[in-house]
Amino acid sequence: MDSLYTIRKKYKPNLPKQLDNFTTLSFEKKTDQIHPAENLREFLPHLFDLHEVSLVAEKLSKPAKPLNIGVVFSGGPASGGHNVIAGIYDALKKLHKDNRLFGFLNGPSGIVSGNYSELSGEIIDEYRNCGGFDMIGTGRTKIESEEQLQHSEQSVRELHLHALIIIGGDDSNTNAAFLADYFIRHNTPVSVIGIPKTIDGDLKNAYIPISFGFDTAAKIYSNIIGNLACDAASAGKYYFFVKMMGRSASHITLECALQTGANHVLIGEEIAFHNKTLKIIVSEIADTICERAKSGKNYGVILIPEGTIEFIKEFSLLIGDLNAILAHENIQEISQENKIQKIANLLPEHSKECFILLPDEIKQQLLMERDPHGNVQVSKIESERLFIMLVTKELHDRKQKNEYSLSFSAQPYFCGYEGRSAYPSNFDAQYCYTLGHIAVLLAKSELTGYMACVTNPAKSVAEWGIGAVPLISMMSLEKRKNKIIPVIAKSLVDLQGPVFQTFLKEREHKKISDNCPNPGPIQFFGPEVLTESITATLMLESKE
Repeated sequence: MDSLYTIRKKYKPNLPKQLDNFTTLSFEKKTDQIHPAENLREFLPHLFDLHEVSLVAEKLSKPAKPLNIGVVFSGGPASGGHNVIAGIYDALKKLHKDNRLFGFLNGPSGIVSGNYSELSGEIIDEYRNCGGFDMIGTGRTKIESEEQLQHSEQSVRELHLHALIIIGGDDSNTNAAFLADYFIRHNTPVSVIGIPKTIDGDLKNAYIPISFGFDTAAKIYSNIIGNLACDAASAGKYYFFVKMMGRSASHITLECALQTGANHVLIGEEIAFHNKTLKIIVSEIADTICERAKSGKNYGVILIPEGTIEFIKEFSLLIGDLNAILAHENIQEISQENKIQKIANLLPEHSKECFILLPDEIKQQLLMERDPHGNVQVSKIESERLFIMLVTKELHDRKQKNEYSLSFSAQPYFCGYEGRSAYPSNFDAQYCYTLGHIAVLLAKSELTGYMACVTNPAKSVAEWGIGAVPLISMMSLEKRKNKIIPVIAKSLVDLQGPVFQTFLKEREHKKISDNCPNPGPIQFFGPEVLTESITATLMLESKE
């Protein structure tokens, strides 16, 4: 009997009709130039004057020449990545049988070190429609220094590459922009092309409606939340505090709130807009619990984006002060107790007060080793446990005032890595396969500094449009490690947009109701209404 793995590998993703005559297509530059912010010119001068592009049909007056293309995964995994590579490989073989594809191993460090493997059809066939990035591995190396750029140039020259395709999120595609600019500056004839990847959903704009991996992760997490809600209602005695992926934006939390019956949902951007304090947030969660208790419901589900604490003003100030202190103080060799005391003494008064009030385990998490940008690793802070502790205390205080009479039992849960490497949904499988084909057209057209994109993804695959957007058009200046540098700006939840406004209309009802059905697992086979379903976010935003 065939396993799902065996059957899934045989799935054939559909492509947009625009790609029907693939061998005769290419991109050409329009006369219209983009207009990035002037302050980006000094950082990326060779990308500053890029043009918009359009798809054109060629007459094929001369035979195609073989192409060598390199591909790399960068950052955390997201479902569909292997289908990008499968799309690249299949597109290359459509153009010329002698085209070759090389995978740089274990992320951008593979480009710098020249660590690669040629990808054959046999290798790729083992990973079609499968999750993870394990075909070639991934990593988070930043290609920033002159030495790293030089080694990267040497690697692509040694392989005689015509293009380098970087599959990653905002930071990874910022890397792509710097590599493209460097290659132009040094007359290295290698196109650098980006692919939009992140389950967080924060890499999107007018040209990129959705990043790949978001659809699959949202469906997986929504199934888990539905299971937890059913379990809570069955036992009738637990509250699940569920931390959700998404450090800088609350897109995936918002999407799962729309798909499920979560009873209380924190949205970081809303917290920041209303300048809510930690005390107010805890009080509002307790209000929901007390309101449900009046209906005899001493259970429920509460969703917390992993970046919530950064949106709380006093926490945001504290984290900023900690980042500044940790950038100049070496505290890793100090004992934990002395480390906490030393940091407390160095903090400004407003942050010191917030820091002292925190439980010791949260203080320790705030002082963990910093991330590659030099910042506190917010994702490692167990905010779900922090809120459990604070809500428990709030309910205890209310009990003392006879405002709450029931016992309170809470369970922490983290919807995290299990959403990054699952079998991609049919949407992500087809979206990624299409992105791979678009990237090859960009390489064939010798365009560099662009990101492949799909338009109209809320429609059927046949109706999708294809295109490309200059990476620099998505960039702005940001402070990293006390330096101002250009980065691709993260897209936050639009509080006036249709997704959040739909959530607002449903919020009060869901606080009390238990009638929202479990959305269930991802459907790969069966009725089209299930197998080809898209996220509520994409559906609502496409109607704007």
